[in-house]
Amino acid sequence: MSESKVTILGCGSAKPTKTTSPSSQLVEICDKSFLVDCGEGVVLTMQKLGIHTSRLYNIFISHLHGDHCFGLIGLLTTLGMLKRTQPMHIYAQPDLERLLQPLLDYHANDRLYDIIFHPINPRKHAVIFEDRTVSVETIPLKHGVPTCGFLFKETHRVKNEDGTFGYETRKRYAYCSDTQYSEKIVPIIEGVDTLYHESTFLQSHAKRSKEVKHSTAADAAKIASLANVGKLILGHYSARVEDHSLFLQEAKPIFENTILAEENDVILL
Repeated sequence: MSESKVTILGCGSAKPTKTTSPSSQLVEICDKSFLVDCGEGVVLTMQKLGIHTSRLYNIFISHLHGDHCFGLIGLLTTLGMLKRTQPMHIYAQPDLERLLQPLLDYHANDRLYDIIFHPINPRKHAVIFEDRTVSVETIPLKHGVPTCGFLFKETHRVKNEDGTFGYETRKRYAYCSDTQYSEKIVPIIEGVDTLYHESTFLQSHAKRSKEVKHSTAADAAKIASLANVGKLILGHYSARVEDHSLFLQEAKPIFENTILAEENDVILL
């Protein structure tokens, strides 16, 4: 079985820059691939990295701001041109289907595969995907529109001493973008191996951060410390900050095991 990892397809915020694309990640766990958010340019980035979509069956959308979902129609129509026949499952708040369906009817009505929408409630902590080896839970976040993160758990069937069978959790990965500082998520992400937490702003932009319901790098580090996570990944950088190392400088004094997400990075979980 291959190692669990996340590939950073986009680590920027709403305004793309020369070095950052809008948010998207490919989470690979238990030899399964999960796309988390789908900003513009995802198809091109995946092609550049040699990522094949044949093992991709599930897409999770945190919220409906454009930098997290505008790449969907491009991806889904490209899959149609590739003559995909396997279904694609999309997990998002119900409005996504209403918004996306007219575009699919117009641009991809001849596709050979089904697109199955799974409506979720971003304000509720719940299991939204589960099979024999992986489960995914929502993490309610605080943003300008209904938003949730996602908690990936690697689970394995084990035999108990009394002969019965149960499941043990191994790797855990939490994705939290976009959100303002909120300690309410700490019990959900407590002790995860790796936490991705948005760090849109620096402390010098703290006032602006609160106004638009985002986090600073220091905010992300405080959450990582409170939750006692193994490793923190920063991302979702504001276009006004060109030097990403500044985010790291503010986070590390609070939570030492912090790294930066950069385009095309592959990070072991």
